[in-house]
Amino acid sequence: MAQKKAHEVDSFLKRLDRAYPIVLLYGPDKGLVSERAGVFAQLTGLAQDDPFAVIGLDADDINTEPGRLSDEANTISMFGGERLIWVRNAAGQKGLADAVAYLCKNPPADTFILVEAGDLKKGAGLRGTVEQSASAMALPCYSDDARGIDSTIDDVLARTGLQITLDARSLLKESLGGDRLATRAELEKVCLYAHGKQRITIEDVRDIVGDVSATSYETMVDAVMTGNVTDFTLAFDRAIGTGSANYLILNAAIRQFQSLQTLRYGMENEDKNAGSAVAAARPPIFFARKKIVEMALQRWTTQSCARAIERLQRTVLESRRNASLGVAIIRQSMIALAAEAARAGRNGR
Repeated sequence: MAQKKAHEVDSFLKRLDRAYPIVLLYGPDKGLVSERAGVFAQLTGLAQDDPFAVIGLDADDINTEPGRLSDEANTISMFGGERLIWVRNAAGQKGLADAVAYLCKNPPADTFILVEAGDLKKGAGLRGTVEQSASAMALPCYSDDARGIDSTIDDVLARTGLQITLDARSLLKESLGGDRLATRAELEKVCLYAHGKQRITIEDVRDIVGDVSATSYETMVDAVMTGNVTDFTLAFDRAIGTGSANYLILNAAIRQFQSLQTLRYGMENEDKNAGSAVAAARPPIFFARKKIVEMALQRWTTQSCARAIERLQRTVLESRRNASLGVAIIRQSMIALAAEAARAGRNGR
């Protein structure tokens, strides 16, 4: 099986493995998928601004014309040398999966195929094709856990030459992690704010990132996941009233839905009930939330969690593009998720 576990991906991307000319990067964290795709492209040594060496294609175009991918892959470069075909926006397109399947059986010479995809179901379509191939590699990209956030913080600090206090790092870790690109953007903003200093302090982080109780976020997102619109509205208005940064609310929601998705996966694939999944959760779920999480697990499936995470990530972008309407955009998105949970509860899910 040509695939890596989530924690093995960064190690795989430290050097170019020519045994796998076809690479699929997929997962709910679009920022992390994009970042790692850039890392792989750099590993090839090809100039990304050279249109003869690096060819960008959209997955929908290949889906409409599957033969195009093979034609591009087997075209000889005008000036010789290797080439990279970079496919973006892959999802469940059957035509794309068929085109990749053909290339997996007939790997092109001197051409790398890089595919960026969203969250793909295990064993199905494009992901299943790549995982079963000896010439392709599937690399999952899930949002940062504590270790991943620490690594990202260290990377950004190393480039800026700044240090950070332990309490400032702890506050950053509580506030980041929903999306890799968003995480880097916030870290770079903090570093810019602290420019001219040797060390980032907790005051710097509070000034830029904010300091709102994680408990209030949990209450808010718990209300969304269980379909309690009234409790969500009260918690949301309270957080906004304290001056909470909008993206902190979304980051908290993304993290909780990711945790819920992991627990639900255990139920669907390891024959666990909600109670067993919650009891086995690592890190452990606070006892006061166990019944709430069990209720949420009854209302959300792995796939509906993935859709919720994707919606929240879109909301991050929409609220930033329309900052003046950010609060309204976030409220509407989260109320829609709460309504979905309420419907699932009424339908006995």
